[in-house]
Amino acid sequence: MKDNSMEGNRLGWRTRVSYAGGDVACNVIFGMVGTLLTLFYTDYVGINPATIGMVMLISRLFDGVSDLVMGMIVERTNSKWGKSRPWILWMSVPYALSAVLLFTVPHSTAMVQAVYIFVTYNFCTTVCYTAVNLPYGSLSAMMTRISAERDMLSVVRMGLSPLGRIMAVTFTLPLVKFFGDDQAAWVKTMAVWAVIALILLVICFLECKETVVIAAKKEAQKVSAGKGLKALVSNQYFWAVLVLWMLQSVSFGISGTILPYYCKYIFHNDTWMYSALYLTETLVLVVCIFLCAPLIKKYGKRNAAFAGAVIALAGQLIFFLNPYDFTWMVGSCVLRAIGLAPLNAAVFGMIGDVVEFGQWKTHIRQESLIFAGGSIGTKVGAGLASAVMTGMLSAAGYISSSEGSAVQPESALNCIVTIYKFGPVIVAGIAVITLALYKLDKKYSSVMEELMAREAKGEL
Repeated sequence: MKDNSMEGNRLGWRTRVSYAGGDVACNVIFGMVGTLLTLFYTDYVGINPATIGMVMLISRLFDGVSDLVMGMIVERTNSKWGKSRPWILWMSVPYALSAVLLFTVPHSTAMVQAVYIFVTYNFCTTVCYTAVNLPYGSLSAMMTRISAERDMLSVVRMGLSPLGRIMAVTFTLPLVKFFGDDQAAWVKTMAVWAVIALILLVICFLECKETVVIAAKKEAQKVSAGKGLKALVSNQYFWAVLVLWMLQSVSFGISGTILPYYCKYIFHNDTWMYSALYLTETLVLVVCIFLCAPLIKKYGKRNAAFAGAVIALAGQLIFFLNPYDFTWMVGSCVLRAIGLAPLNAAVFGMIGDVVEFGQWKTHIRQESLIFAGGSIGTKVGAGLASAVMTGMLSAAGYISSSEGSAVQPESALNCIVTIYKFGPVIVAGIAVITLALYKLDKKYSSVMEELMAREAKGEL
């Protein structure tokens, strides 16, 4: 059998944009889950924030297990469409439906509501999102082995994927107001996003093909789950990208979750101000991600991301000078977006490189398990961040109300400001340290040379 692993595999713009559309679909729904869902639960259903935080934390732990299970399932999937690609089609409709169910919380006792939230949240995130997003992520390593092509795929993906969050986060609150500003309005709004996500996932399935065929892998013996996990945890760069992917998710979670509370209770504007801030930061992020392509090509993924993390840290520290001024917040958001752009642009290209490094080190190729492990980091990290934030709000005396019009105590207001000030600083600081220790860019060329020589002899 011919090994086409390094021949062809050039990706056209139609393929790149279609692939990116899959992440737009994931973000238009998961963007809601990671940002406005908490506000909906506390201020439209009247759930205590501590209850929400506990549900999300426990769910994220289940989510981590589901990622590993799904990674193993994908590794063992063999269909006429490949390993990862068919799952995008099979799970697109359940994913869209599960998103709407999140907002149909019954008007019942607190216990019934908590159980409903736990079940629907896990159905959406633990089951459906995992079964779509994990195969979607690993698909990129199956579309090409050319690192520069994966870099461009990552740039286009991360440059366009925020459009999902832009649609959901920027226009959700105005649409909710338009539809009646009640729970039914949220259901209608989510239905709009779910239909858009479904269409984009189908397009992604149709246009993106698994073209990487490694003859040595087809001829290799099946790897046991235990051996596969051992190979995974022994890959030091897997841990690095896990942390970086987690930080990316936590960063979005902090700003997305706390910012609506900040605008509502600190700036006393919950209609346009949040949408304007989120749109500004996200658009700057999108533009800068595309501008990162030549920087990554010239300086490398690690160097570009490291410089960006330093800028993001500085941008957040500027916010400390005047956290109650809207203009200062805009400036801080813009600088933070500029700084986060290189990491967003490079992280999935880095994960593809880690797949190759893992094969070089262990003689086992693990596209799906590496993406599954990285995904665990994002979900558990985001779950912990959400639990910490909601727990802090509850401890500070935050008052939940289904009417959404409660007067918050000074302690809760101070807590909102504190979280928004210090959360992004911690994230950027950890990113700087992790990237300072990341050395794979320097080794990658020699790794691929040895891999090609081994595969030419029929070895992994």
